Amino acid sequence: MNKAPRGTRDLLPGEIEKWHYMEKTAREVSEIYGYQEIRTPIFEHTELFLRGIGDTTDVVQKEMYTFKDRGGRSVTLRPEGTAGVVRAYLENHLNNQPQPVKLYYLGPMFRYDRPQAGRMRQFHQLGIEAFGSSDPVLDTEVICYTYDFFTKLGLKDLQVEVNSVGCPECRSFYGKALKEFMDQHRDSLCENCRDRLDRNPLRVLDCKEQGCQELLKGAPGIHAYLCAGCREHFQQLQSYLQLTGVPFEINEQLVRGLDYYTQTVFEVSPKGTGEGSLAGGGRYSNLVETCGGPSIPGIGVAIGLERVLLALEHQGVGLPLERREGIFIATAGDDDSGQLDREAVRLLLELRRSDYPAEKDLVGRSLKAQMKQASRIGARYVVILGLDEIKEGTVTLRDMAKGEQISLLRGKLFEYLKVM
Repeated sequence: MNKAPRGTRDLLPGEIEKWHYMEKTAREVSEIYGYQEIRTPIFEHTELFLRGIGDTTDVVQKEMYTFKDRGGRSVTLRPEGTAGVVRAYLENHLNNQPQPVKLYYLGPMFRYDRPQAGRMRQFHQLGIEAFGSSDPVLDTEVICYTYDFFTKLGLKDLQVEVNSVGCPECRSFYGKALKEFMDQHRDSLCENCRDRLDRNPLRVLDCKEQGCQELLKGAPGIHAYLCAGCREHFQQLQSYLQLTGVPFEINEQLVRGLDYYTQTVFEVSPKGTGEGSLAGGGRYSNLVETCGGPSIPGIGVAIGLERVLLALEHQGVGLPLERREGIFIATAGDDDSGQLDREAVRLLLELRRSDYPAEKDLVGRSLKAQMKQASRIGARYVVILGLDEIKEGTVTLRDMAKGEQISLLRGKLFEYLKVM
């Protein structure tokens, strides 16, 4: 028997309702904050990610699902959402609309990574992107959106870390200083960091190896290398965040794993769990230009939904799984003429077309087994039909929650259901 590919999984009834609630909450928060939904293709031309994400990142070097299509073109399953949204923003001339343009997306992403709890090869993200404003108020909004989404779901004890990675000029000076410091410890660095040090020194800050983390404790911080504009932007962000009530800490080594970030970067994690971040994002002032557009600032965040569900489970938070109470139509007695089944089908369609969730037996169960099935699927009411009921123009309605049943005229059934 074939199995799902490693790093993927099926979302089954009983669990998918949690996803529905989480996605509903995402749409509600997005609407409150003024973000509109966008849906981009699951695969894009590979060049988009090479230019947008950066060819020195682990995502591009190790994790992308890239292949040739039948026309010989190199395409890649999207490893993240921002580059595709930037492409759509430019291709569809959204830059000509009044700015800022604020968009959100929900959907699967793909990275060839070692599968583990909360990290799959096909995973799902909620993301927002805002284009056309460099105001630090917008940075504050994106962080507040992320925090509010989590708190509406019921998550507590969240740690919000913020930093500024400056502009390209700031990073150029800082990168030289960081490389000079780390060169003294080159032989003690992991193989990846030795390569990063020559190609993109700031990537060393993102290393998770314990030995490299220890060496970084004495490394220079980027704040001493921020230009006046970047320093002012970061100070304003902090002052706005202090007004919001969002608890935050400054982490000078936070750089995020993608090359397009400038100035503000941030991550949100559950405190003291060591589980890694649930969300991360920041500014990308040059990404639109890198993708072939004009110089337009942007900012966004991506939220890993599998990780969110795992954090909810670890904190013991049960999501309120909304499911409408349904109606089960049960038939009683034998009927060689098929009249009973036809009447059950007619009533089933009437209920569904009147917006009542409704089911009936489809495998020839006895009345006792039908009642068990109704209970198993969580039906609130069972409508019992027999030949006598059809002849008399009545139905028997059983309230499964109360264990009570009454006889009604067939024409009064919908009137009765409306007042229940």
